[in-house]
Amino acid sequence: MEIFLTYLTVFAVGGFICLIGQILINLTKLTSARILVIFLLAGVFLEAIGVFGYLKDFAHAGVTIPILGFGSNLAKGAIEGARISGLFGALTGGVKAAAAGLAGAIFIGFVVALISKARSKP
Repeated sequence: MEIFLTYLTVFAVGGFICLIGQILINLTKLTSARILVIFLLAGVFLEAIGVFGYLKDFAHAGVTIPILGFGSNLAKGAIEGARISGLFGALTGGVKAAAAGLAGAIFIGFVVALISKARSKP
């Protein structure tokens, strides 16, 4: 029963994040790219003030899979890099922390581009 509640929590939190994005698309004139950046910066902000860890403990993948998790990962890497190497570490730490996710996304995008047939929009 506990695993079911965990899955339900993950689904509810992830769905709520997506709901916020859909409301922003429907009710504002913000583009999808700007909403994406807002969510990314929200993840950075939540990590910087120390709240993201509590959200992650509660919602697991429901909060780490959306773009909020990517922003948090960038911020966590930059903070850790700054502790170790100062300003240069702050600049490179975020990229190092997110390198596996970025490489995976690029590789999967490449494979899908090879498999699918490109069509122009009418």
